[in-house]
Amino acid sequence: MSTTSQLTTFSDLYGDLISRVRENSGTTAATTVAKRYVNIANQDIYLLGAEKMPWAERRATITTHERYTTGTLTATRGSTAITGSATAWNTANADGALNMRAGGRITIAGQQDVYTVVSVASDTAAVITPAFIGDTASGLSYAYFEDEYSLASDFSRPLDARAFDTGRNIKLLGRQDFRRLYPRNRVPTTRIRHATILDLPPSGSTAPVRKVQFAPPPSDVQFIHYDYVTRNVVVTAAGAAAENFTDDTDEPILPLRWRHLIVYHALFNWYRDRKDDPRSQEVKAEYEQLKERLLGDSEVGQQRPSVAPRAIIYRSRAKRPWRGGARSGFDTAGEFDRMEGDF
Repeated sequence: MSTTSQLTTFSDLYGDLISRVRENSGTTAATTVAKRYVNIANQDIYLLGAEKMPWAERRATITTHERYTTGTLTATRGSTAITGSATAWNTANADGALNMRAGGRITIAGQQDVYTVVSVASDTAAVITPAFIGDTASGLSYAYFEDEYSLASDFSRPLDARAFDTGRNIKLLGRQDFRRLYPRNRVPTTRIRHATILDLPPSGSTAPVRKVQFAPPPSDVQFIHYDYVTRNVVVTAAGAAAENFTDDTDEPILPLRWRHLIVYHALFNWYRDRKDDPRSQEVKAEYEQLKERLLGDSEVGQQRPSVAPRAIIYRSRAKRPWRGGARSGFDTAGEFDRMEGDF
């Protein structure tokens, strides 16, 4: 990096940090610590107020699954295996999705109980959980539907805390409220009203598993577009998104004009962990001031807070001052000019 240019890459950031704390840049231990602090600082910037940072916004689409009821099935009390007749569970439908998929839901013979599909082995064989509790029978009707859908792999949190899809007005609920309103989410409809974000146990890797659950479950195929905040706040030289800096040429998604903010936060962590309280507090104050400026940075066309009086009322009374009631006309105290009173 040129000594006169703005901080750009990972090496610029941790190199600047090492320089500010007067450490030897050739020391492996100091470089390792500096890299860790820079990664922590880069993530921490997005903990609060990320919805005000347009460069962290992403959009994705969920394609819902249509309800499937073709054929009948045989279920045995106490067993998790179900056998279909004239079914095509493992066949793709017109939209390219399998008619039945692991993680989907199924109700059998119109019962209130909802089972989860564990696996689908063929067009006529599947496994559910928990074990079937009805009477053993064949020729049973069933209804397969899906109410949980995977979110984008880099999903951190919704952009809007109140609505999942503003176009369809799907309102977001907390998990407790969602479970209270929909203890048995079993009746698919074409109108989705609510959604909640689920944090599920890791499956096959350490990557977090986050899904959205809809209620009532969709009964047909719909495109649901949603906006979210990404957790991939780094981009490699090849243009690939990543959560953390790895190579020296990696860059933060933070705009160039704000990248020095990462160094200030890392510098605060450095001084704090070394019990240099006076310096840590000084740097923290400067970081917080810069962070406020960052969050207040306006885009072209962005709305700003404003006071909007009900001007139509005052305009109407000004045109017809002696109409509309006893107080419509005279104002000897200047209330009308100050937009006060009931004129």
